[in-house]
Amino acid sequence: MSHADPVTHSINHLGESTIRGLAGFGKFWLFSAHTMTRVPGELITPSGWRRLLPQCYFIGARSVPVLMLTGMFIGMVLIVQGYEQFDSAGLRDQLGGVVNISLVTELGPVLAGVMLAGRVGGALTAELGTMNVTEQLLALRSMGADPVRYLATPRFLACLLLTPVLTCYADLVGALGGWLIYTGYYGAESQPFWEYTRQMVEMWSLGTGLVKALFFGGAIALVSCYKGFHCRPGAEGVGRACTDGFVISFILILILDFFLNVLMNGLYNAWFGFRSLI
Repeated sequence: MSHADPVTHSINHLGESTIRGLAGFGKFWLFSAHTMTRVPGELITPSGWRRLLPQCYFIGARSVPVLMLTGMFIGMVLIVQGYEQFDSAGLRDQLGGVVNISLVTELGPVLAGVMLAGRVGGALTAELGTMNVTEQLLALRSMGADPVRYLATPRFLACLLLTPVLTCYADLVGALGGWLIYTGYYGAESQPFWEYTRQMVEMWSLGTGLVKALFFGGAIALVSCYKGFHCRPGAEGVGRACTDGFVISFILILILDFFLNVLMNGLYNAWFGFRSLI
């Protein structure tokens, strides 16, 4: 009997955790559906734009300096890591194109997504969580207002619309950073860098990165807003929600990146056939 009690307790704990997890998963999708169904109303009304534009400034404009710094150094690091190998193989001129297509299709969207998850996602969760703890969300409901429409939907829309823009900016500054190291530090010629970039980076590559960014931005916003709306009381609850929001967003970015890569590669091979980068 003494051996059965710990086993029974473990099974009960596992069952309760599973039920809580499934319930939270269902609540998240209901919250997401509620948020997304309010999007058309926010886009066609002046009041909706008045709520949206401040979020665009916070999520977009205030993220540019951090993204510029990180994106430029990512491009520089890629050139430094790849130059010796490409040069020894006689493929130095192609390095710029390989680096830039990696930025456009993979690193740019992931970089923008992770940066938003850390800077913007945490701020959104903390802001909404504080409003939840101080009963401001309850006050909105008591006045007949929909807090999801007034608070979550503008933030979701801003992340959804601006993550692709920030991704383009990350691609640009990353390419410029790589070009500076390629020509300034290694003394290579500028023309092959841009020529092979033009040959390798297709519109499909740009579109793939932007589609990824769209999914990443939407996932970050929904997770952050959900965690803020459903955080536990107190400062500890808000802090825990911020941490959980970032971790879940980061994991979702990696999962979405994998499945979107599989989908996009399959579509490209079906429509255009396989094409080697070099």
